[in-house]
This record gives sequence, structure tokens and C-alpha cells, in this order.
Amino acid sequence: VQLQASGGGLVSAGGSLRLSCAASGGTFSRLSIAWFRQAPGQEREFVAAISRSGGTPSVSDSMKGRFTMSRDNAKKMVFLRMNRLEPEDTAVYYCAARHTILSHVPGQRADEYYDWGRGTQVTVSS
Repeated sequence: VQLQASGGGLVSAGGSLRLSCAASGGTFSRLSIAWFRQAPGQEREFVAAISRSGGTPSVSDSMKGRFTMSRDNAKKMVFLRMNRLEPEDTAVYYCAARHTILSHVPGQRADEYYDWGRGTQVTVSS
């Protein structure tokens, strides 16, 4: 599966961005997909994940209430809506995927995902 994240950019604190991740190859409707982020000098951090069925996504506790994730199987895309951005949200954001069974609950560990996109930079200025 090839993944391409887009939508990053420079935004002021308090602003919003919507990231997109387009998938090709594989069977999109069978993919659990997650967003991770990595700031300079930091470890990769879980952001959000959504199951292949598109149920309620899981969001990192530290971002809950500000970030939400959705998917559009027809377009083979997932989205990460980020509101009330903070300078601490500055990072490269990656989407990651794996084929799963229908009942699979997507996890928060990076090593659970087999396919990764190249990431998109988000910079939040104070």
C-alpha cells in the first residue's frame, strides 16, 4: 500500500488544518489507518487511528477534543482535522496502514502498521 500525506503547512496558534492521506494499492476498505507525528528530537507519537469499518476513531488523550479523524472509502482517503493548534503540535505527520480483519481495533503502536507515507510538515507559530 502506498500512502501520501498532504495538507500540512504553517499556521498560527489557535488555527486549524486538515491533513489528508491518499492510499493506492491494496484494498482500502480492509485497511486500519493511523496518524502519527514526530517532532525534531522526539520519538514518533500516536495521534489517531480509525478502523476499516470507519467506527469512532481513537485519538490520543493529549489531542482529544482538538483532533478528529475520518475516512472516505470511496475516495480511498483519510483525514485528520486539527483544531486549536498549539506550537507543541509542530511535527511531521505520517499516515500508516495495515490490512486487518473486520473486528480489528487499531492500536497505538507504530510497529503495528506495515505501510507508511512520507509525512507532511505541520508548523504552528506562537
